[in-house]
Formats: sequence, structure tokens, C-alpha cells
Amino acid sequence: MSARYHTPLRYPGGKQKLTPFVIEVLEANDLIGGEYAEPYAGGAGVALELLLRKYVRKIHLNDSALPIYAFWRSVLKETDALNAMISSASMTVEEWKRRRDIVRSPKNHTLLEVGYSAFFLNRCNRSGVLSGGVIGGLDQTGDWKMDARFTRNELIRRIETIADRKSAIVIKNWDAERFMTDHVGGLPEDTLVYCDPPYFEKASRLYLNSYEPDDHERIAKYIQTKVGHNWMVSYDSAPEILAYYKKRRSFLYDLQYNASRVYQGREVFIFSDSLRIPKFSELPYIDDALAENKARLRARRAA
Repeated sequence: MSARYHTPLRYPGGKQKLTPFVIEVLEANDLIGGEYAEPYAGGAGVALELLLRKYVRKIHLNDSALPIYAFWRSVLKETDALNAMISSASMTVEEWKRRRDIVRSPKNHTLLEVGYSAFFLNRCNRSGVLSGGVIGGLDQTGDWKMDARFTRNELIRRIETIADRKSAIVIKNWDAERFMTDHVGGLPEDTLVYCDPPYFEKASRLYLNSYEPDDHERIAKYIQTKVGHNWMVSYDSAPEILAYYKKRRSFLYDLQYNASRVYQGREVFIFSDSLRIPKFSELPYIDDALAENKARLRARRAA
């Protein structure tokens, strides 16, 4: 079964299509049957694929955005109530506005209401962006309407499948650095840590929580010096990111996005020194592009 059928969430830049490569990494490092952690879980597409297909025995998820955490908590702890809300969902613009207001002010509502509201917007908004507009527009005159991605029975099935494995899923709502220090630091040696931070560019329109340039640099230093397990990082290939990780092995690859419009983006995968990387001769290595990206970085700093 394809990874896209495991997570109930649509996520900008979702990495589900990279699951086969992550499986290759697990195999190359004798980590099949181990544990797996994502400090920036989002849609958790890779994590769920690995768990449900039994490539790992346990997954550890974290998201600092309260609405995303609230959804995953509801999946695991209030499954029946969440599915009842999905089953009886009202597909109206008025309901969409109410759910949008709840996500904007999450602390005034229960975690179940917040989690369901985040899910509702994710399924009803263009490209799944919580801060984006509703599919079909407020007048619902587009070719696609707000219920185009709200396939109730299928989504309920996915949630039930995940909830059946809840004993093998840990979910936190912490800052990523705290999660890596206080939680990941105590995980078994056979744990793979996959960090997929918010993009360096255009992140503010895609995520509820995004980073400033100094945050990206700090996180890069933290991952490279403090994470004791095998780790991988994926990012958009901004020259700043390539500079932060210039001492690590990396490769560039193309990934298709669907945020407002379909387009190809170039990303980078970065690896800890201890990790054995599967050989993919068709993947261009980062060294081939460093000169161009260094020039872009110098131009940005001069601007």
C-alpha cells in the first residue's frame, strides 16, 4: 500500500514519496525493526508507512504547532469521538469559518475540537495549508468544492488503522530542541532520527510555525553536535542551508509540490557522519552544485 494512504493529513512538501529511500537507509544501517523519531512530524507520512509496514517497532512524533499535535493526540486518545465528528461533518463555508477561528485561537477550546478543526482545514483548504483558502473559494463556485478531499469513510479507515497501533506511537507537543534533548536522547541505539524542519524559503505561508534564519542556523548546529543517534535532515536547497551543513555528506533531489500550484522544487538530504548511505548513482551529489549556491548566497548577503 502506498504511503499516501496511511496519513490522514495532506501536508505541503510531504515526504511520503521518499519512504522507499528511508527504508533503504534503515536496511543499510541494520536498523530494520528499530525505532524512528521525527522532531517535526507534520503529516508523519514516512513514520506511519514505516510503522504500519513493520519496518520499525515504534515511532516517536513531535510537532510544536498545537493544532497538529491536537489532531494526532485525538487520533490516539479520542479515536471514536474524532471519527464521529468526521462522519457528521458539515461541509459549509460557515463551518469552515468556525473551524478556522478555532485553529487561530486554539487555547480557548478542547484539544479534540482543535485537532478536528485542524484536520477539517487540512482536508478542505487548498494544498492542505491551514492558513490557506478553502477549496472552491468562499462562494464555492470553483471546479472543485471544499469536500473534494474530504473522503469520510477512507479517512476514518486511516485513523482507525493508526489508532490500532497506538501503543507503538509516542506524540509530543514540544519545541524540537527539547524533544531531541529530553526524549530522543533517551531512545535506544537502534533509532533513526529524521528531521524535516520548516523550509528556509516561503515557510511562513506553508506552516503554522516557521523559523527565522538564525533559528535555522541554531538548529543546524544543534543537530550536528548534540544528536547522538543516526540522523538525516531534509530541507529546501537554499544556499544558507547548504552552508550550514557544508561539512556533512548530502545530495540534492527534485520533489514535486502542490502548494497553490504544482511545481518542481529542489531539496537536499543531509546525513550524520555515522550513517551509511545507500548508493544511488542517479542522484546528483551536492558538491556539483556548491559553486552555484555559494554565488547565490554571496548575492543575498550583498543585497
